Amino acid sequence: MARTARETAGDGLPKGFRSAELGWPELHRIPHPPYRLPLLGDVVGASRSTPMQDSLRHARRLGPIFRRRAFGKEFVFVWGASLAADLADEARFAKHVGLGVANLRPVAGDGLFTAYNHEPNWQLAHDVLAPGFSREAMAGYHVMMLQVAARLTGHWDRAEASGRSVDVPGDMTRLTLETIARTGFGHDFGSFERSRPHPFVTAMVGTLGHAQRLNTVPAPLAPWLLRGASRRNAADIAYLNRTVDDLVRERRAAGSPGGAGDLLDRMLETAHPTTGERLSPENVRRQVITFLVAGHETTSGALSFALHYLAQHPEVADRARAEVDRVWGTAEAPGYDQVARLRHVRRVLDESLRLWPTAPAFAREAREDTVLGGTYPMRRGAWALVLTGMLHRDPEVWGPHAEQFDPDRFEAKAVRSRPAHTFKPFGTGARACIGRQFALHEATLVLGLLLRRYELRPDPGYRLRVTERLTLMPEGLRLRLVRRTPSAPDRSPGTATAAGSTGQADGAGSASRCPVHRAGD
Repeated sequence: MARTARETAGDGLPKGFRSAELGWPELHRIPHPPYRLPLLGDVVGASRSTPMQDSLRHARRLGPIFRRRAFGKEFVFVWGASLAADLADEARFAKHVGLGVANLRPVAGDGLFTAYNHEPNWQLAHDVLAPGFSREAMAGYHVMMLQVAARLTGHWDRAEASGRSVDVPGDMTRLTLETIARTGFGHDFGSFERSRPHPFVTAMVGTLGHAQRLNTVPAPLAPWLLRGASRRNAADIAYLNRTVDDLVRERRAAGSPGGAGDLLDRMLETAHPTTGERLSPENVRRQVITFLVAGHETTSGALSFALHYLAQHPEVADRARAEVDRVWGTAEAPGYDQVARLRHVRRVLDESLRLWPTAPAFAREAREDTVLGGTYPMRRGAWALVLTGMLHRDPEVWGPHAEQFDPDRFEAKAVRSRPAHTFKPFGTGARACIGRQFALHEATLVLGLLLRRYELRPDPGYRLRVTERLTLMPEGLRLRLVRRTPSAPDRSPGTATAAGSTGQADGAGSASRCPVHRAGD
């Protein structure tokens, strides 16, 4: 007897299959790509190396909610602003640990990023570590950030003097790894003294890549198809564990460096303010790995994309550079409070994160039976992946030129005019990135320092290519540098100085909007 469309859920699979596995009783109403193949799913034209960019292409054709199937796994993607805002409701939805995030649990376990909601250690770690990202703590990190940035500029000065271009993603990775290692754990990887990436970075990239590959291989075949890769992944995890164990052992032997009270001190010495609980040695290791990996990988990508756009759009760079000269003046090192006054530089960073959020998606699951957007029933435990890169391109929010680069989208008036939950580069809710203010301060500081010191010259033949290893990064991005002398600050009335910034100055700088350009230029 022939099955009806409802009985087959629209693509030849028995009634109840989706409901049991995904908790979407009416999954057949959600569109999927054409040419779906039995067992294999939506593999026609799919790329194993760029699955997230594939999803962006499908999203443009299929609309604000769609699904993809691969090797028996069905995934629901959401990017429409109203649906994403509904998923941000903490009363009805929570973080879902799935896809590549769950594949990282062999190395990060119940760390802040990879813990399941029912595991107690993430809340314990969050409460213990949250004071480590207070304003007072951030002001203490600022000096170390400047010291690491000086190592970067010394490296770039030598490249500029010899006429060599610089490897932007590689150098931003060195910078952000050293920054989180020094500020958080009092450790120096010596990244700028090495001709190749530190083995920690190599092992980290290996584990991230392996986690993504696991999503592109049928689960029953993975042990055979990825046998060699699994052995390499086990070796990478063992190296990460040994590195962190050595770091913790050294700290226990030496004690707190000068009573600094960094993140590692908090992990080792601080009890929960209410319960008195402490992190176990195993959980300390997992949290350190989480911070070292997540604390530098996404920020290095954000800086790399921002430098790409600044090089491609010199009028935007000139405007940002003029702001740096005006706000910081001729002081050799900016103070902590001066970084937040770089409003246009921050807008460049935000616009880069809009177009290419380096953490390109986050998953949300239903806490209870509910209806998403008043249209799509979801059972308790059903989940969807918010496709951040498309949420940030929703034309209903960002306009008909949403694919184009324009930092003025983040002027205060424009931000206030947009609905909530439309800009989510750090996730959402209680499980959003704990270090987001750290990352934003670091990235804004570094962009300001580099703009003040160099003119950025792109390779005329370069076209933006994005590599995926759970996070996103420009591939093969190199820039040529020209040293410059900072302009003297404008001391006329109404302008900002090294000691402060006025609303007049910022508004004046925003009066002439920068032209809009293609994101891929």
